[in-house]
Amino acid sequence: MTDLTTVVGSLEFSAPVFTASGTVGHGAELANYMDLSELGAVVIKSLRAEPWAGNPAPRVHSTASGMINSVGLQGPGIDRWLQDELPALLDTGATVIASIWGSCVDDYRAAAEALSGAPAEVVAVEINVSCPNLEDRRRMFAHSPSATAEVIAATEACGRPRWAKLSPNVADIAEIAVAAAEAGAEAVVLVNTLLAMAIDVETRSPVLGARRGGLSGAAIHPVAVRAVYDVHEAAPELAIVGVGGTSTGADVVEFLLAGASAVEVGTATFADPRAPQRILGELRRWCERHGVKRLEDLIGEAHG
Repeated sequence: MTDLTTVVGSLEFSAPVFTASGTVGHGAELANYMDLSELGAVVIKSLRAEPWAGNPAPRVHSTASGMINSVGLQGPGIDRWLQDELPALLDTGATVIASIWGSCVDDYRAAAEALSGAPAEVVAVEINVSCPNLEDRRRMFAHSPSATAEVIAATEACGRPRWAKLSPNVADIAEIAVAAAEAGAEAVVLVNTLLAMAIDVETRSPVLGARRGGLSGAAIHPVAVRAVYDVHEAAPELAIVGVGGTSTGADVVEFLLAGASAVEVGTATFADPRAPQRILGELRRWCERHGVKRLEDLIGEAHG
């Protein structure tokens, strides 16, 4: 039997398969489809301190090998989440990772402070820095090492390990990952969506209400694997969570070999709400077929 225990920064998880932020809601939405306590963790949809309406419809568009979304991070705000959504999620026995975002550094600081009183079962906070920075002409925080570091430093008040979720839309993601770690991030989550767009050739107009969006799904998996590989090569001691187009157990193995310690499953749940549990089972069977006794034996093995 393979030991699937994994360590991300200072935290140990019973399994390396998590849900991905933005794809499973704010609470226990998937509890009717699987035992959430069997997963390593449930990563909730990113929240601001205050409620946020998100973008106009339509918000999602299918592509040949994934989807483009422009949901716009709609959410109830952290106080409402703590009161209305979190209790039901904790009742499932899930290990919970919160996720926060903002349009300026003070937004992130406020969100971190609002999470400071969260129960201990919220074990970490994913800092979604792949958001437009209104203080820098809407450039994403994650496109700048200094802006990323400023956000990470400003979120210490959350009182638990911080993971920086980074964007693939950069020339040197390793540089930004190192900046995040130096500012206090225990891990980096690689990667968020690729900037994308779709146009209806009949109406000759953008398909999405917000015109532009982010591409996720199988199409971006090789991009995400490359990002994990590059960051592990540049900073082998930095913990990495891989995310992007994971739809099979073999995809998880590929991320582990590239250097990730855990993997998040996102877009696959739109087609199959049981995908995270299925993928975890496929990973376990792959390890047993290949005689892998401990998950840690796979991490970074592709680097030779």
